[in-house]
Amino acid sequence: MASLLRRTRVLFTPKALAYASAATVAAAGGGYLFLNSGPAYPASTRETRRPPPPWLPPTRAQNLAALRAAGAGGDAEFDLLVVGGGATGAGVAVDAASRGLKVALVERDDFSSGTSSKSTKLVHGGVRYLQKAVMELDYEQYKLVREALHERRIFLQTAPYLSHMLPIMLPIYKYWQVPYYWAGCKMYDVLAGKENMESSYVMSKGKALEMFPMLKSDGLVGALVYYDGQHNDARMNMALIMTAVKLGATVANKVEVTELRKNAAGKLDGARVRDNLTGEEWEVKAKGIINATGPFSDSLLSKDNPNHKPIVQASSGVHITLPNYYSPRTMGLLDPATSDGRVIFFLPWEGNTIAGTTDAPAPVTDEPRAAEDEIRWVLDEVRHYLSPDIKVRRGDVLSAWSGLRPLVRNPNASSTEGLVRNHMIHVSDSGLLTIAGGKWTTYRAMAQETVDEAVKVFGLEGRVKSGCVTESVRLVGSDGWSRNMFIGLIQRYGLDTEVAKHLSNNYGDRAWTVLSLAQPTGENWPVYGIRLANPYPFIEAEVRYAVRHEYALTAVDVVARRLRLSFLNAQATLDALPRVIDIMGAELGWTAAHKQEQFAHAAKFLQSMGLQPTPEAALAPESVGWKHWAAEKLNLPLDVTKGAKPSMPFSRAQFEVGEVDELRAAFLQRARDVPGEEKRLEKGAVKELLAGFQSYAAIGAKEFDYVMEETGFAKQKDVDLDEFVEICADLKEVSFAPITRSASKKRMAIPVEKSGGGV
Repeated sequence: MASLLRRTRVLFTPKALAYASAATVAAAGGGYLFLNSGPAYPASTRETRRPPPPWLPPTRAQNLAALRAAGAGGDAEFDLLVVGGGATGAGVAVDAASRGLKVALVERDDFSSGTSSKSTKLVHGGVRYLQKAVMELDYEQYKLVREALHERRIFLQTAPYLSHMLPIMLPIYKYWQVPYYWAGCKMYDVLAGKENMESSYVMSKGKALEMFPMLKSDGLVGALVYYDGQHNDARMNMALIMTAVKLGATVANKVEVTELRKNAAGKLDGARVRDNLTGEEWEVKAKGIINATGPFSDSLLSKDNPNHKPIVQASSGVHITLPNYYSPRTMGLLDPATSDGRVIFFLPWEGNTIAGTTDAPAPVTDEPRAAEDEIRWVLDEVRHYLSPDIKVRRGDVLSAWSGLRPLVRNPNASSTEGLVRNHMIHVSDSGLLTIAGGKWTTYRAMAQETVDEAVKVFGLEGRVKSGCVTESVRLVGSDGWSRNMFIGLIQRYGLDTEVAKHLSNNYGDRAWTVLSLAQPTGENWPVYGIRLANPYPFIEAEVRYAVRHEYALTAVDVVARRLRLSFLNAQATLDALPRVIDIMGAELGWTAAHKQEQFAHAAKFLQSMGLQPTPEAALAPESVGWKHWAAEKLNLPLDVTKGAKPSMPFSRAQFEVGEVDELRAAFLQRARDVPGEEKRLEKGAVKELLAGFQSYAAIGAKEFDYVMEETGFAKQKDVDLDEFVEICADLKEVSFAPITRSASKKRMAIPVEKSGGGV
């Protein structure tokens, strides 16, 4: 008994009680932080089930009138003229307008027509940045990660309907990589601190295959999952533009700066601009000019000083879109160790799957194209980490695009200076302020630094009403949005659930305005929401909204930047073009000849989005009706014509209608009987048989041997009917076989620490 009392007194000493109390407080605090971690979603209220107050932005004609008025100077003069309507330029316009400055923004093509619409669609801190920071003890990389993680949280809060968190899996095939990846991702979580989304975690092999059944299981030991953000980049860019307009900025697309004007002291005081739709030119006066033209920064710098040192080294990012069955809808995948050291992201996006990478040097062009060897390289890498029972085919590539990321070099540094890892702000002798580099995630911080510098350089201290407030400025469409808003859209308008979610997630509370322009389907259900292209949820009302509320001026503006259809499926876009052009023609008063021009321009653009082949876009005579002309081009189901369907070398279906029956008949005629088994055809006779089919006549011995090896039939003497059909399917794609490893290693790559591993 005495011994028990002594032990009890030891357990309840002040020191022991203090330890127990501290452990309890720590556990409770940790549990509280864990339970309250993750993104803060907007609260659902009764107001979010109702349409927001109506708002109609000024028309493009009104904006052009304001630009012309500024040519005379005086009160009409702008404080800032921003050149470039991508993420950076739009972010600068929002920041400056929110401070009370008088801002104008001009874009020579369309808002987000360049790099900003062709990104990897991630809002990320940069896992690869962190790896470089640790492995090379690089403090600059560390700061870059911290900044990006901070901006990631703001990004998801200022436009919650356009961005969301996405779990990304790192498949692990070596046991020693488990603690390595775990430590790296936990450090990523710690750096995010209270701004972290969700904690990373380790998955067993079985759980990884349950979540991502397409993954290759051979050698898989597990996976690690971490969280980053994802967004719809061009829609986000458009939200920034419309927010700037709502804050008082004057914006105009298809308006190009042709000349920079200087005063007697050699300082810039305005620019001469041209409306690229009409050719009209005029002067615009501004106290300061900001160059935010991304990969084209050197072009504007040359207008300021023809002898300037180039500052941009473009890095090409190639991405392809695959059908949704290539990945689960709620999980992305990162391949950190490709054959040439680049990173590939494999992500669900807008109902499909995108795969791609960056880091290849490229020339600066208006419409960069994804080279065929780059498309094959991405397919080859995808093939190596997906299950062998999934045939990764060139015909499954629905679209392919290339974006140029502007890596920059400080013009004031020595000629041996390397590329700037983040962004750079440079002020020329004339006062031209250039902001270049960076990435989508940090656009807001870049804009803040740019406007801070502009206020000092151009003496605008007396013009601003406040400091930077963009951490709390919610973009247009956010105020009345909640994750359940789509239910209200369904109940009021009788929409398909998929369409309602699409409108909610791409327009926010502006979806109510979109649907006010919708026409009835004529069906019992859905009541509203006539689709432009099955199976995609884009509806005709979005085209009207794009013209009336978002300054869409061409068919490409709509299908590429407002609806994103061309990024999801180039062929479906081509099929939808006539209807899109008809709606825009009714809104903008286009003639039949102008509609034909729009189709020709859009068809040419779709070639840069991976469309193969594109119908000849020669203009039809004006006497030929628009519908008749388009139907001939596309073999549309119209009564006015019955054209022949164009041949498609990259087909998603392995065989044309009836082709399998023809192959079966030919096989059975030539095959020999095997007692007790199916008929078989000698391997040597397969190529001879196929020579009689036009689709296979050009197949050579090399291609045939490659297919036999790839299908695993190389060592067989003969094949049965099913094996014969599989060989035929592979032969149809043999000319698009993946490039070899040796060829891929010759590829030049920009170091990932310079490019960021993602546009």
